[in-house]
Amino acid sequence: MNNLVVGTAGHIDHGKSSLVRALTGIDPDRLKEEKERGITIELGFAHTAVGDTRIAFVDVPGHERFVRTMLAGVGGIDCVLLIVAADESVMPQTREHFDICRLLRIPRGIVVITKSDLADADTRALVAQDVAELVKGSFLESAPVLEVSAATGDGLDRLRDAIAAQVTHVARRPVDGGARLPIDRAFSMKGFGTVVTGTLVAGRIGVDDQLIVQPGGRVVKVRGVQVHGRPALEAVAGQRSAINLGGVEVGDVSRGETLLTPDTLSVTRRVDAEIDLLRSARRLKHGARVRLHNGTSEVLGRVSIAGAAAEIEPGASELVRLRLETPAVLTRGDRFILRAYSPPITIGGGMVIDAAPTRPGVRSVDGRGSLERLRSTAGETAALLAMIEGAGLPGVSKASLVSRGGVSTARLPAVLTTLGHRAVRLVGDRLIASAYIAKAGDALLALVAASHKANPMSDGLPREEAREKIFARVAPAVFEMVVDTLKGAASLVGSDRLALPSHKATVAGADDQVKSAIVNAYLAGGLKPPDAAAIDATVKAPRAIVEKVTALLLREKVLVKLDTIVFHGAALQKLKEEVGALKGSAPGGKATVDVAAFKDRYGVSRKFAIPLLEYLDRERVTRRTGDVRLVL
Repeated sequence: MNNLVVGTAGHIDHGKSSLVRALTGIDPDRLKEEKERGITIELGFAHTAVGDTRIAFVDVPGHERFVRTMLAGVGGIDCVLLIVAADESVMPQTREHFDICRLLRIPRGIVVITKSDLADADTRALVAQDVAELVKGSFLESAPVLEVSAATGDGLDRLRDAIAAQVTHVARRPVDGGARLPIDRAFSMKGFGTVVTGTLVAGRIGVDDQLIVQPGGRVVKVRGVQVHGRPALEAVAGQRSAINLGGVEVGDVSRGETLLTPDTLSVTRRVDAEIDLLRSARRLKHGARVRLHNGTSEVLGRVSIAGAAAEIEPGASELVRLRLETPAVLTRGDRFILRAYSPPITIGGGMVIDAAPTRPGVRSVDGRGSLERLRSTAGETAALLAMIEGAGLPGVSKASLVSRGGVSTARLPAVLTTLGHRAVRLVGDRLIASAYIAKAGDALLALVAASHKANPMSDGLPREEAREKIFARVAPAVFEMVVDTLKGAASLVGSDRLALPSHKATVAGADDQVKSAIVNAYLAGGLKPPDAAAIDATVKAPRAIVEKVTALLLREKVLVKLDTIVFHGAALQKLKEEVGALKGSAPGGKATVDVAAFKDRYGVSRKFAIPLLEYLDRERVTRRTGDVRLVL
């Protein structure tokens, strides 16, 4: 069957609840106080079927004190019944409810003139004129206008048919992807435990599903599902649903929270949006405190106007950042209502263009420009590109395209493919604009070049130093990808140290003489090399210069350090060849070397003999066996 969620809107005592009761046979006023006072205080719910269409009614309060409750019910509806009593015409809450429906972009509706039995034809005609003037230029301008009487039943059949006809014009809600149910009631049932109700606005919820209640992050398990008062295996988007939850107490769940699939929506305290201020509202100043209503939630926040403007004129649209005092569950494309902090009257509404912005402040020219690229008129791909570009080199995660960008999980692979064709690189789980990767590569090459200039005797910039200076705030995979790309293009070489291909470690001027003197001193020393003091005396240069040149020679492997002793590489190579030759001259080809024989053969002390023998072991020239070494 088709599903349609219908909400009522209108002034107090204009017959909303009576009409719902007449259409469904169910009394939506469920509280004793409501029945005693004759007004709706809480949300009421009822349902019926017309042909193959199941219709769920959300009956909202009309009293101005309960508009926040009305907002909790109107967010998930497909069609609104704007109700005006024939004996009173358009009243203050009629206008406010209508403004709310218009700001939330509710797609369709029907104007219902109730209590037709209490007014003559001329009065009803005047009421119709008032309504026509109210809805002129809005989504209700061409809507059906029907006169009914809940008391006599006149016009109810025509209204039922008109409601059922709306289902062919209402866009189907997305059932693929994450579930999202803004909670409008939470209660406990004996034998069942915690139950929450709401309109499932996206996805599906089935028995045994693991979901999460946000904000708060309470993980729950679905123990049972009811749709329109009947048990079901699952509820799908567009249905009024009651969900029996396990793993949570009723006191831990309340209206305003959202039941959803994990990691599918942003839990945020900062939102970029485009808002429309009502013509009847006062100027909205930068920094003003407001009430934001989305779904069934209400949170307080402050308005930061993008750019340098000090206020927003009545009737104007503007880009803003809303800084919320408590977390809200939002995603790109969500509609919301703004009410003044005090008195709490409706002043406007808007749409989320980024539910978790990473850009800095919006008061600058660049900040406003970033929001301009994200504004609601942009296509999805263009908006996601702007989001990725705004994040710079850190990029955005794939998961955030769902939670922050409003992309359904079912569509994510196709969106990633599209972005891949639009100069976006996927690095690990991060999406990064190719232009930023190219800039990072240029910056790394410039940093390496500067290092070569400052340290000509170094064979390159330490890899970790390069990462910390340019890539400290990005995922390690981004740094590795940039390095690999530059190496692949033959623009960079090295591993532990990064260098330009043209770079050769050099010493200049007098340092060339120092280098030659050091090399000759170690070469002359052979297997009994001079210590640091002897080198200083021979070279006759400042200690800092000697150390710098010695370090270069060690990196070039001209010199080799064994433990704390430095040898010339040629001396060690000659030693390897001589010891290796012992095997050929030994009886049976089995030659051994011990410490004493080694000392005598090469005229060295134990200080040199031990590190040299251990070096031969490491080079696989010898293998120690007890107190001797076997020549391999």
